Amino acid sequence: MNSTTICILIAIVVYMAAVVGIGVIFSKRNKNTEDFYLGGRKLGPFVTAMSAEASDMSSWLLMGLPGVALVSGLADASWTAIGLTVGTYINWLIVAKRLRIYTHVSKNSATIPAFFSNRYGDEKRILSVIAAIVIVIFFVPYTASGFAACGKLFNSLFGIDYFTAMLISALVIVIYTTLGGFLAASTSDFIQSIVMTLAIFVVIIYGVSSVGGMTVVMDNATSIAGYFSFTSTYDAAADASKPYGVLSIVSTLAWGLGYFGMPHILLRFMAIEKPEKIKLSRRVASVWVVISMTVSILIGIVGNAMVKNGVITDLEDSERVIIKIAGLISEHGVLAAIVAGVILAGILAATMSTADSQLLAAASGVSQNIVKEVLVKDLSEKASMIIARVTLIVISVIGVIIASNPESSVFAIVSFAWAGFGATFGPAMLTALFWKRSNMKGTLAGMLSGAVTVFVWKFIVRPMGGGWDIYELLPAFLVSLALIVAVSLLTEKPSEEIVKEFEQVEAETKK
Repeated sequence: MNSTTICILIAIVVYMAAVVGIGVIFSKRNKNTEDFYLGGRKLGPFVTAMSAEASDMSSWLLMGLPGVALVSGLADASWTAIGLTVGTYINWLIVAKRLRIYTHVSKNSATIPAFFSNRYGDEKRILSVIAAIVIVIFFVPYTASGFAACGKLFNSLFGIDYFTAMLISALVIVIYTTLGGFLAASTSDFIQSIVMTLAIFVVIIYGVSSVGGMTVVMDNATSIAGYFSFTSTYDAAADASKPYGVLSIVSTLAWGLGYFGMPHILLRFMAIEKPEKIKLSRRVASVWVVISMTVSILIGIVGNAMVKNGVITDLEDSERVIIKIAGLISEHGVLAAIVAGVILAGILAATMSTADSQLLAAASGVSQNIVKEVLVKDLSEKASMIIARVTLIVISVIGVIIASNPESSVFAIVSFAWAGFGATFGPAMLTALFWKRSNMKGTLAGMLSGAVTVFVWKFIVRPMGGGWDIYELLPAFLVSLALIVAVSLLTEKPSEEIVKEFEQVEAETKK
């Protein structure tokens, strides 16, 4: 192991030790399960904004998105980013404040599943259990995408066995998350968002300079058929342009619908200290999302130019382009190696910032919404915490198994899980917050139909191709919304108590 590799390794080890340290520090602040799962609703506006977006973007931002842009060009990556940007802003604008108020008014709900049951007076906790099961089902592959990113990182850098690298990464994430809970996850996510930002800017600056400037990058992009266009895409297999029509654009924009149903993002809205601080959080989050995704797409385009100009010579997987660029930076001395280590820590940051939130959401669903609310109602706080921690470990193990294939695509795994949450919880959340007439039966029908449609469309309908080749989130979202409306209107109206609570929340939101 040469001095360059040692410097990179030291930077990464220091970073990982720091996040574990955060877990240790915040472990003393978890007095009960509400603190552990929601941080006692004490998050400040900047931590709320940046931890929400860091947990949102995950390794997809630094690996999946640049990888897609490098291979196929501007269209697919850009329309996805536009959909996500619009979705982010609207989610902060209309959902954040109302959800913060509603979850507090509705029996101080500490989890998304609990909110659905409390919102509709579901004493049997049917909605809570169904929601918790869905969270576990879709968070497992989502978590797997993060472990896959870690495996690719360490395998590329140090030649460490891919599977071993995932185990080490998972262990670090589990340690600081189980120790510090939501506050540790949110604080580390805030720090990780800063590391991620530094990483993408250093990479793009070096990448552009390595090929001789932005003019070279643009000349390369425009010389490839369909590469630098919003209405066509580059087909590498055929070495030709392929149309990117209206159907593809609408399908890709549908990524933005997913935000309304993302538990790990919605939890940040619930945890902010004061509803009136959400406006500042919205501005910070929106600006960061626009900048980070724009730079990430540009990294992919620059990466293509680096490959064509021989700067990068052995890129087997487009999703590893940032790893390759960091390796090139490290060749310019000790200081550069340390900078490269920070860049690579940024990829770890992106992974950890999502995985910790996913694990917490899944653990809370099992321990709070299934075990404590249904199976063992008099479960002690200590026993509940033990169950939560065991759940974290089990989900981590399953995630590692799913991501055991080093050829697994981060973009593809995240895409499927994103659709699952967006279709299952998105329509249910919007109608719960904004439609007084919605009821439990309609919400249940919407959740189940959304989840089922995602699977059916992904594995049966979409492979048919042609006009059926639509991102599964869009049809599943529409099916779920339609059933919520139809079933709610065909069944009994909400009780007077539920209606009064809705009106109270509506009044407080307008203040």
